[in-house]
Amino acid sequence: MSSALTDLFPYPIVQAPMAGGVSVPQLAAAVSEAGGLGFLAAGYKTADGMYQEIKHLRGLTSRPFGVNLFLPQPETADPAAVDVYAHQLAGEAAWYETELGDPDCGRDDGYETKLAVLLDNPVPVVSFHFGVPSREVVDSLHRVGTFALVGATTVDEARAVEQSGADAVIAQGVEAGGHQGTHRDNPETGGSGTGLLALVAQVREAVSLPIVAAGGIMRGSQIAAVLAAGASAAQLGTAFLATPESGAHDLHKQALTNPLFVRTELTRAFSGRPARALVNRFLREHGPYAPAAYPEVHHLTAPVRKAAATAGDAQGMALWAGQGRRMARELPAGQLVEVLAAELAAAGTALSGLSGYTTGGGAR
Repeated sequence: MSSALTDLFPYPIVQAPMAGGVSVPQLAAAVSEAGGLGFLAAGYKTADGMYQEIKHLRGLTSRPFGVNLFLPQPETADPAAVDVYAHQLAGEAAWYETELGDPDCGRDDGYETKLAVLLDNPVPVVSFHFGVPSREVVDSLHRVGTFALVGATTVDEARAVEQSGADAVIAQGVEAGGHQGTHRDNPETGGSGTGLLALVAQVREAVSLPIVAAGGIMRGSQIAAVLAAGASAAQLGTAFLATPESGAHDLHKQALTNPLFVRTELTRAFSGRPARALVNRFLREHGPYAPAAYPEVHHLTAPVRKAAATAGDAQGMALWAGQGRRMARELPAGQLVEVLAAELAAAGTALSGLSGYTTGGGAR
């Protein structure tokens, strides 16, 4: 990774931007203060809401941080399929004494307005999810001194990121919690993906961009593994979700290590796009029937998910989590960064001790 970018954060640790109220200013500030790169998530917020969080964060730290944007989505959903799903969810709305949301209340997430705010009030880093920004957008960010990072889940997507002029690609493995950042939602491949180590190695050979590796990373030894595979830094989401600074609902935090939730699964049940969550009742009952319709399904289910959280019912919530979620540690975010850095250093020492095996000096 370019020295200018790595100079922003001493440790190769990036806190993933988790939309929906998880990546709050307190979390991002704690991570940045400890030597990682904290992130705010602008997804599902208004442009003013994003701006107010940036102001709040700047009041908590003078260290660099990032802001994540969702790319506008094409109109590919089948309205009839969305209507059928809404009919199926009517019982959920009645159970939680709420109404289903309007599936047609917006699909661009205020992208242009948020981008304008970030150009008028530059931040050190902006990352993009669900697609690739235009070359013009990337160039405009560079002109105001902002680094641009873009997510990719395949080699072809990584090549598109490189062509955009971005400063780094975030290679997201299938192990990652929350939404897969595919550039286009293909219903035929929505339940599959490439594991992180394989993806990093493939992307490393396909593009010259620096790589930030994301997906299921919970320990410093795993950071060492992705660095050895060719990444320049690691992005962790679920690992920070359990911290006290995280804005995640307490039920969500508790569910990460609750034996009642035995596995995670990619599902469209909550948003209409493939996203990894803990398997609960809502996912089991509705996941098989959810259409490929984002953000329509997200808008449709939002009131139900909120009502379930208010009622204290984790079985009706979207419990986003990566495959490594059982390794979550309830440490303060700054302390977690320090522990991860120490584990990374220890893993590096261990690898150095094994170097003799590659030079003919292995055990006798």
